[in-house]
Amino acid sequence: MDITYEHVTKKFGDVAALSNFSLHVVDGEFMVMLGPSGCGKTTALRCLAGLERPSIGLVKIGQRVVNNLEPRDRDVSLVFQSYALYPHMTVRDNIMYPLRIRGMAKAERERQAQEVADRLEIGNLMDRWPRQLSGGQRQRVALARAIVRDPACFLMDEPLSNLDAKLRVHMRAELKHLQKSLGTTTLYVTHDQAEAMTMADRVAVLSNGVLLQVGTIDDIYRHPINIFVATFVGSPSMNLLPVSFEPAACQLVQAGLFSMDAAPLLPRFQIGAASGDQYILGVRPEDLAVSLESRPNSIPAEIYAIEPMGNEALVAVDAGDARLIARAAPTFQAPIGTHCWLTFEPSAIHLFESASQNRVGEN
Repeated sequence: MDITYEHVTKKFGDVAALSNFSLHVVDGEFMVMLGPSGCGKTTALRCLAGLERPSIGLVKIGQRVVNNLEPRDRDVSLVFQSYALYPHMTVRDNIMYPLRIRGMAKAERERQAQEVADRLEIGNLMDRWPRQLSGGQRQRVALARAIVRDPACFLMDEPLSNLDAKLRVHMRAELKHLQKSLGTTTLYVTHDQAEAMTMADRVAVLSNGVLLQVGTIDDIYRHPINIFVATFVGSPSMNLLPVSFEPAACQLVQAGLFSMDAAPLLPRFQIGAASGDQYILGVRPEDLAVSLESRPNSIPAEIYAIEPMGNEALVAVDAGDARLIARAAPTFQAPIGTHCWLTFEPSAIHLFESASQNRVGEN
């Protein structure tokens, strides 16, 4: 079932938690709403679930406007961060509850509950109480309760946040596999960009109640619309350096640190012609090469710290007033304070306007 927000604004008093929010989620899609705490993503989910009503705009499930429908009439299943299991009910009764309030015969609801529980590998826990379950088992029960309803769409509000790191990684794969096998439209809220990158068909990035960018994670990672998106998506985040454009020499210049030939960038970016136009140059850590030997057209720097990660090393360096992060081979070693040099290919550069912080238009 398609989900559509049309110019939705939600205000709490004078505060706009969501501003002119428009988003279309196609049938069967796994859409992740990503952003920091307070950005409006949970408010958008609650407007769809019927727990909040938009101040302005329309919310649709399929072709039906649901603004004034009660939550029970929207045919959605909501999975909470806190699991929200009934402590006085067994696992079996928790899963069967949505079927019981529909008036389904006991034998049929037990059959369906057992079928879903087996699919989630909790079929042997049906007679336990929630307090007897681990965090991962409780999350599976909450998922089973949502799935057994066979809703038009799943709404998930940071469902993995309470799990430990290892279990979160496992459950990401489980959820993605489950959603694809069921084919149910899913709207998933998280502040964790790793969840968004590994699970989503498409990602909607929000900040301060405003939808900034929608696209595949590859689109957003490679073509962030502004500096906020560029630094929020990707870990470690994108390195940023202020530069000015000097058209006479056709160079981008970082005063006292480096200058680079801007000619390779002109076919990509619509760079202004005025001398001294200010930009922010961005480069991902994997595109930044660090060397202990001087290289042509390199940026001089100094080793600040090295973080061995097993499969790689993250090298933090100070270049002028900027601290930059580069990915290096796991064998890279150097004492703190060692002089080094940084290089990157022009094709790896991202360029943003200094004033607006928006990405410079690409051809």
